[in-house]
Amino acid sequence: MKYRKKGIKKEHHIIEDGEEVLQELVKAGLVKSIIPGRIKTTPKGQPGNIRLTFQYETSSGAKLLLKKGSTVQEVFVITDRSDKLKEYLKERFPKN
Repeated sequence: MKYRKKGIKKEHHIIEDGEEVLQELVKAGLVKSIIPGRIKTTPKGQPGNIRLTFQYETSSGAKLLLKKGSTVQEVFVITDRSDKLKEYLKERFPKN
């Protein structure tokens, strides 16, 4: 079943703890809509902290990667503020 909840399209599940992180983007006014993609994981799943990284710009916004341990989920966002979004993600999730 497809539906939207506070700017996030609910067609696929979202990685554990990921919905809160994505909701921050909506609340900050950085994105208009979020479309989560399929979740990919390895058989030997590793625990870890949630991370969100900017991959590239698309015609309507950007593609992000939501990661937790060895689990990865593509997330597409609709935005006209890609530069601000990229800056926000670099500050919020600095590379270790």
